[in-house]
Amino acid sequence: MHVEISTTRKGASLDLDRTSAAARALRRSAESGWCEIGAVLITGSGPNFCSGGDVHAFAAASDPRALVKSMAMEFHHFIEVLTNAHVPTIAAVQGWAVGAGMSVACATDIVVGGPSTKFKPGYPGLAFTPDGGLTWTLPRIVGERRAQSILLADRTIRDEEALRLGLLTESVAENDIKDHAERIAVMLAAGPRRALRRSKELLRRSGTSSLSAHLDAEATSIADCADSSDGRAAVAAFVDR
Repeated sequence: MHVEISTTRKGASLDLDRTSAAARALRRSAESGWCEIGAVLITGSGPNFCSGGDVHAFAAASDPRALVKSMAMEFHHFIEVLTNAHVPTIAAVQGWAVGAGMSVACATDIVVGGPSTKFKPGYPGLAFTPDGGLTWTLPRIVGERRAQSILLADRTIRDEEALRLGLLTESVAENDIKDHAERIAVMLAAGPRRALRRSKELLRRSGTSSLSAHLDAEATSIADCADSSDGRAAVAAFVDR
């Protein structure tokens, strides 16, 4: 599944129509047992991944509180569905990922960037607080102390530092960012879906479970996978090699 989250018509700002449509598609896939979608690839529609929310709409609003709240809630529906997706999620971050764009990237499993990639919270410049789960995901990626520095000082994080901090998973040549991310998505979509889904579940639970409980969950999960048709076939193929 390919999702373009921004629109070049408004300077690469977040396109809520697209993210809402993607959220509905992901919900339908979840209800069907994730039979339709093997991976989610997220890109921008132009040279930049996403410049954040539609600031012109904020400025024109007669009731900015009501408008921003409704937009945030709609955006958060997409973030929640994306974060809880049972399939791998991959972002191709070309150029700027500001505000909501940074939030989306931080909500995915794998982030591919390159020399042009730049992350920036952007919220202090509007006298806003973050949305899109950024105050939840960023500390889990870079640690609480670094997250405080990045968010409060509205720091720009470029390619090499982003890779070092874990905001980027891989850095590739500029012209290969989207193609490389797509290759990863195709590879993962063709992989062992049950095992990938269960791995994501274990990772998600690791922050709140005790070691003992988590070891039990791992033992149950690996046993279930070993007894599945995918697991039996993969083990047989490995032995045959």
